[in-house]
Amino acid sequence: MSAHVLVVEDEPAVQELMRYTLEQAGMTVVSALSAEDAQQVLRDALPDAVLIDWMLPNKSGLTLARELREAADRKS
Repeated sequence: MSAHVLVVEDEPAVQELMRYTLEQAGMTVVSALSAEDAQQVLRDALPDAVLIDWMLPNKSGLTLARELREAADRKS
């Protein structure tokens, strides 16, 4: 079974490079261009890992990471 990874990256070229590299390593990749897109993806399914760009439009990657951590803590 391959790992399922969400890549949150607003630069399409960087996102594609990350996707290619992860897929070559045997992982399944889902991509999002913004924090808001990532949150929608996460509502549908939880990946094994999330790779987040720090500088995203509208909401920083750091803010998204904190929100994901807080949501996980609430579920525990």
